[in-house]
Amino acid sequence: MHRPGRRIAWAAESPEDPFGVAAAAAAGAGWEGSDGAPSSRSSSSTEEEEGAKGAPPVRDEDEQPLLRGIFGVGKRSCDVVLSARRLSWSPIQPERPVGGSNVGLTNEEEYVEMKDVFSVKLKRRRFAGQQKGGLLLGITVFVCLKKEGNKLKDSVINLSNLSEDHCYMWFKHLKEILNGFPNRPKSLKVFVNPNSHRKEAARIYHEQVAPLFKLADIKADVTVTEYEGHALKLLKECDLTSFHGVVSVGGDGTAHEVAHGLLLRAQMDARRDVDDIIAPVRAQVPLGIIPAGSTNILAYTVNGIQHTVTATLHIIMGHVQSVDVCTFSSPTKLLRFGFSSMFGFGSRALALAEKHRWMPSSQRKDFAVLKTLASLKPEYCELSFLPLEQDARGENTKQQKRLKSDSRDHWRRIQGHFLNVSIMAIPCLCSMAPRGLAPNTRLNDGSMALIVVRNTSRPEFIKHLKRYASVKNQFNFPFVEAFIVEEVKVQSRTRKERITRDNLNSIDPEEKNYPWNIDGELMEWPSEVCVRVHPRLINLYGKSVDAVDNPKGSCSCL
Repeated sequence: MHRPGRRIAWAAESPEDPFGVAAAAAAGAGWEGSDGAPSSRSSSSTEEEEGAKGAPPVRDEDEQPLLRGIFGVGKRSCDVVLSARRLSWSPIQPERPVGGSNVGLTNEEEYVEMKDVFSVKLKRRRFAGQQKGGLLLGITVFVCLKKEGNKLKDSVINLSNLSEDHCYMWFKHLKEILNGFPNRPKSLKVFVNPNSHRKEAARIYHEQVAPLFKLADIKADVTVTEYEGHALKLLKECDLTSFHGVVSVGGDGTAHEVAHGLLLRAQMDARRDVDDIIAPVRAQVPLGIIPAGSTNILAYTVNGIQHTVTATLHIIMGHVQSVDVCTFSSPTKLLRFGFSSMFGFGSRALALAEKHRWMPSSQRKDFAVLKTLASLKPEYCELSFLPLEQDARGENTKQQKRLKSDSRDHWRRIQGHFLNVSIMAIPCLCSMAPRGLAPNTRLNDGSMALIVVRNTSRPEFIKHLKRYASVKNQFNFPFVEAFIVEEVKVQSRTRKERITRDNLNSIDPEEKNYPWNIDGELMEWPSEVCVRVHPRLINLYGKSVDAVDNPKGSCSCL
């Protein structure tokens, strides 16, 4: 028995059949939408939307009952009440219990918040091969429930009633309420990277994501990318006005490419010069990230967990948050939009891993880290950065005052031998770093974390790396410095001092570039790069979290 007045967690269905489809099929049952067409996890959704689209958001004070009726819930007859805020039910008690005793009888009310409901279907019993009609069994309500930590789960509530008129009236009112919630997408452009992590992205989408989209009456236009840069090319060309959001199914590299494409497209539509962007415009539509790659730091950061159903339900429920984005530029042009970057150890390890793509992903990463540690060497470069001014209380989060970039007096400059330089606009949560690679920043506080690791011994550097997997402060080393900044300029002094105007043209062009790790994607860039943060430049589907679920401990290669 559930406690009254508490949001319930319904009995878990089997992982292979979370919606109870197999059981319904065995009984000849089917779901139908507003036009009476059957709808299930494997069927196509063709029903028209019913009810008031664009209805105003549900108000907290709106508790006035809209409908009241009798349905079977489980094995009990219940008094069911629908308001704009919640769907509640309580068992109907007989006036005179059997035996004349009231002992053990309670009138407990249970309920689910309507904001947690993502779909409603009419349920019918049909014979094998029957596509339409059938005996009406009642209404099935599909609910998004929060489980342990940051995980979300889909569940069902079956309201049994054989009256057609009664069920259609309830169905109509339930649909009207659902259509009134803002930010819930009805049309999505989906990019699937078939080569992500053991080539499982397509299977993950079709088996776990697509059925939930169909159940929520979301139309998905799916493109399976054929080569690197394919999604970027299409985003520059396609009409995004017919979509409420864009979804990336793959790893960090795929998500980075799609985010970059969305932001480039926004600049093009606003007729901005993409090579001279001081204040870029926001992306037109939100981006959803389904984790299906060998690295999924972006999905971890926005969802707090690497879980396909959780990421999918955040998209369906329209959970949107604004996120800061960086621009990476050379002295002459824009190089990339991105969320995080590493120069030095982090980029060299990635470059080595990319040369061994034939290896399994976990082995490849461990091999690359160990090999890069074995040949550990620093980069000699100069870092110029513009810190964020602290207020009188020393706070530098949302109360920060932004310094003007043209005020050269506020710029700071450090130079020397650095093993690694990290510049991150988001915390970069993952199982190996439960507090984040950059725990001193947030998703949308308008700041970047600049973390520099000066040259030190290999054992000391390994100690620093291991700290990321623990609760200890990874910055508590004399060779590590961390700053909160809004702009950074990175210049390789080694290349600057060695190349002169006289011999510049005689240098191999490939030698002028350095590897950068941008959101897990390898980039080859010139020796001088400027990084700026732009607050709340893109909306991502998900909810802000401070730590990930179930941290794994330490990296196996260390």
